[in-house]
Amino acid sequence: MKKLWVIILYTLREAMARKVFIFFAAITFFVIIGLALIMSFIDTEMLTSNLLQNSGNQILSNAASMLQLAFVTPIAVLGLLLAIFAGANFIPIMLEKGNIDLLLSKPVSRTQLLLGKYFGVLLFVFINIFILVFGVWFIISIKFNQWNPGFLSVALVITFTFAVLYALIVLLNVTTKSSVLGMMVAYLIYLILSPVLGTYYERLRFGFENGIAKTVLDGLYYIIPQTSELMGPVLVAAAGGAALESYRPVIVSFLFIIFMLGFSIFLFNRKDF
Repeated sequence: MKKLWVIILYTLREAMARKVFIFFAAITFFVIIGLALIMSFIDTEMLTSNLLQNSGNQILSNAASMLQLAFVTPIAVLGLLLAIFAGANFIPIMLEKGNIDLLLSKPVSRTQLLLGKYFGVLLFVFINIFILVFGVWFIISIKFNQWNPGFLSVALVITFTFAVLYALIVLLNVTTKSSVLGMMVAYLIYLILSPVLGTYYERLRFGFENGIAKTVLDGLYYIIPQTSELMGPVLVAAAGGAALESYRPVIVSFLFIIFMLGFSIFLFNRKDF
């Protein structure tokens, strides 16, 4: 466990030393500053000046909640796109000749090495996502004087969604030693396949008369991680502090992570460097 934690911290330091961390931080900074400027034009006193104090507080609370819900999807999309771009290159760099030879000469197993890189990147992404979410939450909360700490759990949902996609990226990284394919597949699933299957699965299945086509569609639906459900109902529930109607997306996604990482570790242990 200690060796795993050392690799996680080493990966985090590696991320901070690279330009990708500066890029991520710069985007976060501009988003927070932009939101602060937008909030400066909203006159909260005007919203409640002619109303009873209790009614005024309720209006401010509703306005804060509506703004947080309005910003949650753009924040999640931006954060996840940046996370995929920032994290896709860590494993390929590790697998480069010279780097991998040095790492394998250390008293650490290949399993610990791969898992340490995986969780190190997740930690790096979570820190950046949390700063972004916290900045948005703090600005809206202080503007309306309405504090909903449950909104901060949005950072966990976004990071978990990234963890699902990154498990697949790691598998493709180990297989191809390239970051391009993993990044392209992650974007394809997140931006196209998952939203299309999540929205039109029932209609498509009903429209297909061919049994083979239905089987292929079913396979795609259950194999491809349904990130649209995590970034949809699960994300909105976290932002609004509501209970989840179904834990199926979370459970299925968690099992997907275990399978992808397990297969990645199997392949990594069998590779000859």
